Amino acid sequence: MSTNNNDNRNSNSGMPDSSSSKYVEGGRRQKHGPRRDGKGNNTTLIAPKDNLNKAERPTSEPDEIYEDEASLAEGGIKAVGTKHIIPFMKLEKPMAIFSLLMVLISIGALFINGLNLGLDFTGGVSTDVKYEKPVEQVEVIQSLEKSGYNDAVVQYLGGTTELLVRLPPQSDNVEGLNESLGKALQLPNNKAKISNVNIIGSQVGSEIYIGSIIAILTALLMMMLYVAVRFQFKLAVGALLSLVHDTIVTLGFFALFKLPFDLTVLAAILALIGYSLNDTIVVFDRIRENFRRVRNATTKQIVDLSLTETLRRTIMTVSTVMVVVLAMLFLGGDGLFWFSVAFFIGLIVGTYSSTYISSSIPLAMGLSRDDFVVKVKPEFQEEVVTFNDPKSFED
Repeated sequence: MSTNNNDNRNSNSGMPDSSSSKYVEGGRRQKHGPRRDGKGNNTTLIAPKDNLNKAERPTSEPDEIYEDEASLAEGGIKAVGTKHIIPFMKLEKPMAIFSLLMVLISIGALFINGLNLGLDFTGGVSTDVKYEKPVEQVEVIQSLEKSGYNDAVVQYLGGTTELLVRLPPQSDNVEGLNESLGKALQLPNNKAKISNVNIIGSQVGSEIYIGSIIAILTALLMMMLYVAVRFQFKLAVGALLSLVHDTIVTLGFFALFKLPFDLTVLAAILALIGYSLNDTIVVFDRIRENFRRVRNATTKQIVDLSLTETLRRTIMTVSTVMVVVLAMLFLGGDGLFWFSVAFFIGLIVGTYSSTYISSSIPLAMGLSRDDFVVKVKPEFQEEVVTFNDPKSFED
């Protein structure tokens, strides 16, 4: 009989039951129910290092409790002891020197050689041509060169019989160009009909050139603002410098080898900015998550862990995009050739910069766990009030 009473007293004493899901090792009570960690396992808080009972533990642990709350919000504390981490940041300084050399060479090429601007920026002549039979672009270009029209750009317009022909600025007026181009574009056994001859002035080309620069700068600034609001300012600086690095190196490659720079290349650079930022944001999101979930790790170890965990995703994304770019490069024709070249270069540079530049810059600025786990201010901390039993003071 006494045994049953003792059992009843124990069950009603308010002490935590080890089998209860409301308590974890160390006696601390969970404020929220257990979450799933993405692998189907329930996660709980890690027991404190001092292994004190609940009655013996200090009452003021606001920072630790709040950090555990942040960990639960990300799916629970992550154990990394058994994971293989690739030490990317060991090559941080050599890669920084390599990036600096590439940027300096690119800037030097831009100042010395300049960009080989296409007709979209310099102006020229644009005309639509329709042939009776399918025609090859090379045949049209060779026919124009025989008549003295060099550096012509020929593109298909929806089929192999309709083409867009663009030429450098010409001294003839529109009427003279109609007659001379009509003769130059005629092929054996394949008559050509010319329409919509347009002369684009240099002023229009310069306005497009200035507008292109404004578009690139606006895209970079808006990307930095997005990362600063979405993540953290130090990461935003790293993302901006990474995008600037990708843009300068791609432009420098075109200036160094004097490749034609037209609106299609500009479109590739703008698309590259968006793609490179997308890859960078994936890494930043994992860095923020690991800063909240991983304990007792240095900042470099957190960055290395994040880059290692996103490496497989990066390889898969780059591989699929590379297949598309190579298909456009070899099968897309002249209209997509320089777009594909620019995107191919930027794809390689952007993948490299997302791994090192965008991550190493925040490290140099002192990125730490405190940038992601907000501490509870003293005025918002709850006071622990204890009530003593008056009977304990009686003799």
